[in-house]
Amino acid sequence: MAKLKQSYVCNSCGTLYNRWQGKCEGCEEWNTIEAEIGVGASAGTPKGLDGKKGRFVELVSLDTPVPNKPRLQTTITEFDRALGGGLVAGSATLIGGDPGIGKSTLLLQALATLAKNGEDCIYFSGEEAIAQIQMRANRLGYHGAPLRLGCETNLRDILTTLDQGKPPAVLVIDSIQTLFADHVESAPGTVSQVRVCAHELIAYAKRKGTAVLLIGHVTKDGQIAGPRVLEHMVDTVLYFEGDRGHHFRILRAVKNRFGGTDEIGVFEMSSRGLSEVTNPSELFLSDHNSREPGSAVFAGIEGSRPVLVEIQALVARSSAAHPRRAVVGWDSGRLAMVLAVLDARTGLGFAGCDVYLNVAGGLKISEPAADLAVAAALVSSLSQTPTPEESVIFGEISLSGDIRSVSNTPARLKEASKLGFGKALMPKDKKSETHGITVNQIERVSDLVAQFLPPDMTGTP
Repeated sequence: MAKLKQSYVCNSCGTLYNRWQGKCEGCEEWNTIEAEIGVGASAGTPKGLDGKKGRFVELVSLDTPVPNKPRLQTTITEFDRALGGGLVAGSATLIGGDPGIGKSTLLLQALATLAKNGEDCIYFSGEEAIAQIQMRANRLGYHGAPLRLGCETNLRDILTTLDQGKPPAVLVIDSIQTLFADHVESAPGTVSQVRVCAHELIAYAKRKGTAVLLIGHVTKDGQIAGPRVLEHMVDTVLYFEGDRGHHFRILRAVKNRFGGTDEIGVFEMSSRGLSEVTNPSELFLSDHNSREPGSAVFAGIEGSRPVLVEIQALVARSSAAHPRRAVVGWDSGRLAMVLAVLDARTGLGFAGCDVYLNVAGGLKISEPAADLAVAAALVSSLSQTPTPEESVIFGEISLSGDIRSVSNTPARLKEASKLGFGKALMPKDKKSETHGITVNQIERVSDLVAQFLPPDMTGTP
């Protein structure tokens, strides 16, 4: 009889250990190692593969024709955009997000739409009763959709049910943390259970050609709960972002084997569920005709989509020994670098000021092209001078104070022109199309400061 073997695994990177320790040597995280109990080999079994032969694996060349099924279009354009063009047969997609953000609602809408279009779809829920799912579907206007529902948490029962009849085109598991495999001696949601259940469902997807969508819980840090290896196992990882103070949600692709990463889909939450937002720039912009100091419009790129967003800054003199730095929607380390460059290269006195920076609408920006817009908002707030009227700003700032060019300049300018902007403050770029926008190209941060302050008021070295 096989004996139970206890081991320890890091729930961040999946590294295995024979005993518990405080720090993981694989990812250098603390207190992420947990015990797991599995079925190990018997005492008399030697290590290795016991000399037994496996089956022969057929090898093919790159030019061998392989039948590929077309992507499944959910007709929810923003969802298909984040997926890279639709669902791929045999793929596994993991969707994470805060509680109540709209994960279950979005997938219920997508599956109900596919079912109405003639696709066989199954929705297994381990958190809600069937009656609750039906009530939500009725509220969303999907009453009568031929979507098959199930309420189960036992993995063996789910796989047995799926093996009866033709495999479905799409399968949703809500959520992966509620499932348990009865041959694993641990509670649902633990590292062992999440890894084993995900592995079995992914194997089913590859074997049957079913597109599997897994909903995952997140930790307080915003990471998907369970082992980090879960994100490596699936083909696509989507994060549902949003602020409860705002009515829209952002579906961001952070991993996609079948499309581009950092692609986003924008939705608006309403009483009828999640509706698509075809022009996200209007959500992230206030009235750009009103010119207030400390505000700059940034022309950014999210995936393949240009998005205009308002960046707000407030600079206030402080007598504290350590002035406050508060950032929402941007990297705090990047803000510290921009402030240091402005102090060192232009002589502005940010060192004695409290600095507050906010990306309007709750959008999170990660690209370096926002440096110039952030710097413009900071200098505008410090000098109490509004940014140039009807203008967008973008560009990367180097430590030497130079303004470096960024990618996708024509797309940024085209989006700005479409929304009525007539000017752009940007790095030097001889090859870019202006799309009817008056372009002001600058080379150094001192040129930016000169837009707000006369030369005798700056301490440019």
